[in-house]
Amino acid sequence: MSKGTLFIISAPSGAGKSSLIQAYLKQQNLTPAKVSISHTTRLPRPGEKHGEHYYFVDNDQFNTLINSDAFVEHAHVFDHYYGTSKAEIEQSLAQGMNVFLDIDWQGAKQVQKIMPKAKTIFILPPSLAELEKRLIKRGQDSDGVIQKRMRKARSEMSHYNNYDYLIVNDDFNESLQSLSDIIKAAGLEQERQAERYQSLLTELLKE
Repeated sequence: MSKGTLFIISAPSGAGKSSLIQAYLKQQNLTPAKVSISHTTRLPRPGEKHGEHYYFVDNDQFNTLINSDAFVEHAHVFDHYYGTSKAEIEQSLAQGMNVFLDIDWQGAKQVQKIMPKAKTIFILPPSLAELEKRLIKRGQDSDGVIQKRMRKARSEMSHYNNYDYLIVNDDFNESLQSLSDIIKAAGLEQERQAERYQSLLTELLKE
């Protein structure tokens, strides 16, 4: 069985990365895929469930996980801690499943040091005005938090050139198609195809 591919997807809050990932997962794809579930110390938002959206833990539990080297990356974002389980990713990849990591550029750098074969994708909004409009429409944050996210967005977007792929999420369906194309192309790389068709290659090259 071929291993799955790890996809690191980053974007400023409100650019639409979570919506794109969820839309991709609803498609009928040849290779199964999942979103890695992160640990966080923030409280659940309405509708969020432990073990489905995040693993909600307190600060002491999070520090214990850090000390046991359980994370491939962890960060302090908007007054809360977030971390990605190393064991969960490795198990899913070994089962042939593609895994999505929805993390920021700092987390991406941490993961790439441990898993250099990961593919990285950055998603941009079509404009700052549209980004702010989406954050307001989402209805999850106060005006103060929205402005804080907008200030942080400029810093985050300056790191787009450290990623393998770039998607400008203006038209959602076009962006979803671009994401699907990137994932398909990654599965067709020579190394993966050679592993998948090892028996065929042996037969074709037999003297």
